[in-house]
Amino acid sequence: MSHVAVEKVDGKKAGAASIFDEMKALSEQIRHRAFQIFERRGGGGGFAMNDWADAERDLFRIPESELVEQDGKFEVRVSAPGFDPADVQVTALPDALIVKASSTHKHDKSAGNVRFCEFGQKTLFRRFDLPEPIDLDKVTANLDKGMLHLTALKAKQEPAKNQQAIAA
Repeated sequence: MSHVAVEKVDGKKAGAASIFDEMKALSEQIRHRAFQIFERRGGGGGFAMNDWADAERDLFRIPESELVEQDGKFEVRVSAPGFDPADVQVTALPDALIVKASSTHKHDKSAGNVRFCEFGQKTLFRRFDLPEPIDLDKVTANLDKGMLHLTALKAKQEPAKNQQAIAA
């Protein structure tokens, strides 16, 4: 099992801006591609959501995944075949996990005369909104046999002030 680095962003640090800027740029790419699809089909209303969904599918692979809550933690499994740990970026936010992976395929000139190849650039993107806050320092990620495993411990809940007063 290969370890994958996890960037921890709590929203109060400078790193928060970079991930949100990146997400804004990705959204802009989707918007641009959706407009191209709109123009290609000759325009007309009523298909904006279809154009947007088609644009997302053209630009990104949204991987099969599952989110399991058990024993005070969230476990996420993401299908990521063909990616190396160095290709994968995991960002942990207090209420979400974001997975992004990019990989390109290049031919070695010594490999011979390639007649056919369906390999190319691939980008995987997925955001998992979590139902409860997590402890950013307790998030791990590992890639094993094409499956990305994320584990995030739930944040410890501090008792409410009125409950503390009742206990006193």
